[in-house]
Amino acid sequence: MSAARPARPWLPRRVIVTRSALAFDHGRAIAERAEALGIPVERLPADRLALGLPDDPAAAYAAAKKTLAVVVAPPGKLRFQPIAPSADWRVDLAEGCPAHCSYCYLAGSLKGPPITRAYANLPDIIAALPRYLGEGTITSRSRARADEGTTYEASCYTDPLALEHLTGSLSALIAAFGRWQAPVQLRFTTKFDAVAPLLDLDHQGRTRMRASINPAPYARFEGGTSPVAARLAALAAMARAGYPVGLTIAPIIAAAGWEQAYGTLLAEAGAALADVEDCTIELITHRYTPGSKAVLESWYPGSKLDMGAAGRVEKRTKFGSVKYVYDAATMAALRSFFTAEVARWLPKARVLYWT
Repeated sequence: MSAARPARPWLPRRVIVTRSALAFDHGRAIAERAEALGIPVERLPADRLALGLPDDPAAAYAAAKKTLAVVVAPPGKLRFQPIAPSADWRVDLAEGCPAHCSYCYLAGSLKGPPITRAYANLPDIIAALPRYLGEGTITSRSRARADEGTTYEASCYTDPLALEHLTGSLSALIAAFGRWQAPVQLRFTTKFDAVAPLLDLDHQGRTRMRASINPAPYARFEGGTSPVAARLAALAAMARAGYPVGLTIAPIIAAAGWEQAYGTLLAEAGAALADVEDCTIELITHRYTPGSKAVLESWYPGSKLDMGAAGRVEKRTKFGSVKYVYDAATMAALRSFFTAEVARWLPKARVLYWT
């Protein structure tokens, strides 16, 4: 594995703060952090976001991905939703991500241009947490994962570590869980490595960081992220700081040579985490919907990521929507491989789920 090198933090070209967001100390603090980094901040007189993006779709995408809006999370964000198979509940600190992943899970699920929205009303979000204690079904009432307590996933619609130098939201949430004397766990997964602000927090072991990783041939689809070696080094540092940790291997891509690629990746992960006692693994195969495919092909027209029909089957979700997953033979081969190779290279780790 090549030496890990730090990634440059995301510096948006533009930060917009709504009037309501400025009513919160946290919203004002985000604006001040951005200005301290030399980023222009627009303080709006109202709550409507006037983005003024170019008409050209490619230019509009590029401009949106360089924009951070600081807003107030709407009431619906304070009514947490289940997030199977990861956790009992989804808690959103932001929506959108500065990375450029050709398989982006957010494509087609978020409305409007892909700007990143950070939520200023963090105290409201934290205050909503106790209402859901013991009420979930993924871990709260699961015999296999009951030791995790009630779990809250903070990286469903964003990568909170990618924004931490601007928002401080993840640190505040980790600290809140550290103070919460209850059987709970905050969870977040990331493709970034800037964990320094988190290492000295009084987390009390109630936050699990997972690094989202892929082998080199497929990490090229993850533009703007930290190198995988740096992610693994950051995860090891978090483990040394007493955090429980994990790996999110996603999306697993069954392209030519996948066995060698993922075998190498798991060997590298095993070496980086050899001394880690509490490590979980989540295994997520590549899938997409017709809507996300159309969005991704418009965002990344030159991507070599295979989203063709070969080796795919149509699957209906419980809501009746369609997604495309690998066919049964491919899924069986993938699962058999990962079962064996995880046991070989990460024998102390616990696989939480395969999907």
